[in-house]
Amino acid sequence: MTKTVKSPRHVDLSLRLHRVLSSAELDCECRTKLDQALDRFSALENRRQLRNGLREARHRRNLIADQLSYLADIDEITENESDLSVFKEMALLFDEIADQADQAADVLREIETLTTQAVNSKSG
Repeated sequence: MTKTVKSPRHVDLSLRLHRVLSSAELDCECRTKLDQALDRFSALENRRQLRNGLREARHRRNLIADQLSYLADIDEITENESDLSVFKEMALLFDEIADQADQAADVLREIETLTTQAVNSKSG
């Protein structure tokens, strides 16, 4: 399944700052200092986003781990189950685990995109 990954918002901010400030007519010494400050800002923003993304992915992992313990209940269900709502409940549990996994995967893809953009901007 292919997912559409949203572009990280802070990258847009860093790029916009670079674009606007690069058009300012500054002397060479100011330009160098400004460029260095913008590079530091971008690096700090990248690290902040990476930390937040990892925190979010770990949170999702913990939610999944908690939900996995309930899956053991499926072993107690037999073909003679009289309470049919148990099938719906188990299906919802699987859906919730899948949803948490999808959200964690999206966060990790965003981190990968962010990291790739940061590396490419340094080399370019």
